Amino acid sequence: MPAVTVENPLTLPRVAAPAEAVARPVLAVTTAPSGFEGEGFPVRRAFAGINYQYLDPFIMMDQMGEVEYAPGEPKGTPWHPHRGFETVTYIIDGIFDHQDSNGGGGTITNGDTQWMTAGSGLLHIEAPPEQLVMSGGLFHGLQLWVNLPASDKMMAPRYQDIRGGQVQLLTSPDGGALLRVIAGELDGHQGPGITHTPITMIHATLRPGAEINLPWREDFNGLAYVLAGRGTVGTERRPVHMGQTAVFGKGGALTVRADEKQDGNTPDLEVVLLGGQPIREPMAHYGPFVMNTQAELRQAFEDFQAGRLGTIPAVHGMGE
Repeated sequence: MPAVTVENPLTLPRVAAPAEAVARPVLAVTTAPSGFEGEGFPVRRAFAGINYQYLDPFIMMDQMGEVEYAPGEPKGTPWHPHRGFETVTYIIDGIFDHQDSNGGGGTITNGDTQWMTAGSGLLHIEAPPEQLVMSGGLFHGLQLWVNLPASDKMMAPRYQDIRGGQVQLLTSPDGGALLRVIAGELDGHQGPGITHTPITMIHATLRPGAEINLPWREDFNGLAYVLAGRGTVGTERRPVHMGQTAVFGKGGALTVRADEKQDGNTPDLEVVLLGGQPIREPMAHYGPFVMNTQAELRQAFEDFQAGRLGTIPAVHGMGE
């Protein structure tokens, strides 16, 4: 599964929580329902059923795929608007094109991330490139929505293109885990993603039987979503498997362990770890807009319908 890896993790900086750190208890484990997004690509809704007080500042996260497309099958989304938050698209396997009405965009592939700050609003489209549609192939990724505080909701849109080779790679003391810091920091090691709301986003691969016990900012929440494999979370070793999200309580250390035996098609435990500083503001969310009040939502729809969130660029191959 992982596109960004190393032959010998022991060459990387090693990270472990200090012995005195208080372990975060596991408050809940939820299972993501499956559905379809855009023009029909399969998704798992990672945060469905979780109380927003434990998600804040995260809004939603979809696991897209993992799916092996036949020729002609790959699908994307049509042009659509956003305002008031950031979208983070992380491609684990496959390739995806992105374009927005603010001039941002590009192609991301194995291990790359696109970080789009919608801010005051824009239109964008995500679609597989023509060669993937023609040939078919593997597609697997994540899209995470990160809220913006009221003070930043109407900021100018921004686009970050984070290549897989830019992520900060770390390991556990015994080298049994590979940690890819995409955004934020872990134990002083900084990832490349620049965030308005303080967050940490890590893709961890744990070999069978490996365990990570990571220092975790006490003012952050803590979430672990299982992309593939089986394992346990917390020092109480609560079982988790693919498609499940663990919600952690308060503390200064976060623990995940991979089972000794994994499924045949999944050699390792693959987990996305998320932490963020809660914004603790009212949230009004409807469709592609995330604001603070219903009046602001209505204004967003009016602005979109009046063309104030941008116009679709006339570029061949996108949105036709």
